[in-house]
Amino acid sequence: MTAPTVGFVSLGCPKALVDSERILTQLRAEGYSVSSRYEDADLVVVNTCGFIDEAVAESLDAIGEALQENGRVIVTGCLGAKSDASGHSLVLQTHPKVLAVTGPHATSEVLQAVHTHLPKPHDPFTDLVPEHGVRLTPDHYAYLKISEGCNHRCSFCIIPSMRGDLVSRPIGEVMREAEALVKAGVKEILVISQDTSAYGVDIKYRTDFVDGRPVKTRMTELVQELATLGVWVRLHYVYPYPHVDEIVPLMAQGRVLPYLDIPFQHSHPDVLRRMRRPASGERNLERIAAWRAICPDLTIRSTFIAGFPGETQAEFEDLLSFLSEAQLDRVGCFAYSPVDGAAANDLANPVAEQVRHERVEQLMAHQAEISAQRLARWIGRRTKVLIDDVDAEEGYLVGRTTGDAPEIDGIVRVFPDPSSRHPVTVEVGQFVEVDIVDSDEYDLDAVFVRSQQS
Repeated sequence: MTAPTVGFVSLGCPKALVDSERILTQLRAEGYSVSSRYEDADLVVVNTCGFIDEAVAESLDAIGEALQENGRVIVTGCLGAKSDASGHSLVLQTHPKVLAVTGPHATSEVLQAVHTHLPKPHDPFTDLVPEHGVRLTPDHYAYLKISEGCNHRCSFCIIPSMRGDLVSRPIGEVMREAEALVKAGVKEILVISQDTSAYGVDIKYRTDFVDGRPVKTRMTELVQELATLGVWVRLHYVYPYPHVDEIVPLMAQGRVLPYLDIPFQHSHPDVLRRMRRPASGERNLERIAAWRAICPDLTIRSTFIAGFPGETQAEFEDLLSFLSEAQLDRVGCFAYSPVDGAAANDLANPVAEQVRHERVEQLMAHQAEISAQRLARWIGRRTKVLIDDVDAEEGYLVGRTTGDAPEIDGIVRVFPDPSSRHPVTVEVGQFVEVDIVDSDEYDLDAVFVRSQQS
């Protein structure tokens, strides 16, 4: 008897990707097959994003394509929680033929819908799925989601209305998942959440057990535990709270990657107040200087919003000055986009769309010069790189340094040493030692030295 087969489309951020992995893991555990082809699937699950207008359009298009190619579609994710002006499901209003719609982190609801429209196989064996679950990332790195939801009420964001308030996973559960990933061969763990710094706040840092030891469910303790696993640990979505100071020494000691992904969003206090950001911004330059004094190799990436309602030219220039002083390594910038249901829509003095986009271009051009200067500091250094791809046509390996997160940061193009007669034989997921020889605004060029075991 052929196992029922589910197709899967996963859109959106890494947090949504983890939701997809959990759904796929449970489906496999129950005996379903999973296919990447519409024509081979009995039905299709589409995990959507609904944060900004472009993501909404992409998700609706993906649902439409799945309906056209397969016809039997279940929708989950952030877009599933959105309503139109009349209060009806935006997905059902656009695509009334979908079988079911759920919101984000709704694994049980998705499985129930699958069971209704595609009954599960009889008596599946638990070993149909590996201990670390089904993952959509390459074998050598994985995302580790430590919490759901968010307690902040930023005026431009509707995440809490879709994903709810902060719900932290017990540290013992998180560590068991991390250990299973390492056992499966993962070389890099990327810690994600809506607010990594707030991990454990909702449960008052309740003590849980890790390998029989009592450990607080708190960011500092979690990072300390992850540091014992012997793999790269990269921290994302870290708000600049004072206790971040406690983990920077671990980075200086080489126990976790010297990398912080901090969503500053802006620099001017008035803009941050209108954004209802939890960090005021006045001390961020001081914090950055203190962190780099402890860990000079620290890479800081951040994202910013240009053209937020009421943003004056002077406030935007304050942001450019902040970038000049902060010397951030990696920066992304988005033009402010109104989101249905966001409080920022009601703010006075909206910035014209053309001005918003002009400010994004100006900021990114300003940051490109800073980024080029920061990357030039790598030239002449010998460092360890994790290989993500082999470009046989161009003749180089594609890797990342400790300062590069996959998909969002730069790469290292690793070329063979022209003086060596031996060919480079390296597999994806392997560490190599390289000499950095050149750089541009975003990427590095390097010469292969040798392979490493870890």
